Amino acid sequence: MRDARVPEGGLYEGVRILRPFPESWEQRPYELIEVVPQTRVIGAEIRGADLSGPLSPALREELNRALLEWKVLFFRGANLTPEQQAAFARNWGELETNPLLARGSSDEIVRFEKDASTKPTYENVWHTDVTFRERPAMGAVLQLREVPPLGGHTMWADMAAAYDNLPSQVRERIDGAKAVHDFIPGFARFTPAERLAELQEQFPPVEHPVVRTHPESGRKMLFVNTSFTTHIVGMEREESDRLLAELVRQAHVPEYQVRFAWQPGDIAFWDNRATQHYALFDYAPHRRVAERVAIVGDRPF
Repeated sequence: MRDARVPEGGLYEGVRILRPFPESWEQRPYELIEVVPQTRVIGAEIRGADLSGPLSPALREELNRALLEWKVLFFRGANLTPEQQAAFARNWGELETNPLLARGSSDEIVRFEKDASTKPTYENVWHTDVTFRERPAMGAVLQLREVPPLGGHTMWADMAAAYDNLPSQVRERIDGAKAVHDFIPGFARFTPAERLAELQEQFPPVEHPVVRTHPESGRKMLFVNTSFTTHIVGMEREESDRLLAELVRQAHVPEYQVRFAWQPGDIAFWDNRATQHYALFDYAPHRRVAERVAIVGDRPF
């Protein structure tokens, strides 16, 4: 086998560090649920949890621990009503509203509905949700209502693994750096200019760390993305563009990813602080309907 090398652009071949937990993390057995990992570092199917009613404190603790360890949790055949879906998400905090996206049955529910007449929009790009907010979402709960006969999968990438595998000289450049996030680059392609102008006062550009620290696990992770990160503060534009291109490409590494093939009624619950995701738009002209609720997060540090 050839030695690992780092070509221009920062993606290398060879052995990668793949650890799902922080080095000091205390692993404990699960007593109320079965946790079935889907990859070495990200994604686990959860069995034995009833999400349709109130969660006991013990079950909520185990689900939260699984979320911290595996970053995205999958629940097959949950078949929750929109009200149950929102109630489940509220176990983790206040729910967001998002005026940029189509509304479902309430202000907190976003509905993604695509068929033969729908133009492609924003999902099929690697991104972290709403990083243009001062307090980006802590997490999101997505349920597929209708699934196409082929395709329509969703992928997630572990941004702690992405950080762990950066060359040391790159980590030195970005530790302590800040970047600007703005909703306009992600939404300008399919939002009328007058609507963008209306929302600029509500969503002004914000600065977040290029490397954020997870408030619960303490892990460092990359916190820049293609959709909303515009530049690194204090760098010339050309240098910033080169560095950002290298950083956002880290989400493309398959070893950091999990891919989920949906069935109707499945739920995915992901940690938006620790991941990026990509919804494949490969199912046209078939119909795909999903509903999502998002949980208000903290200010990244």
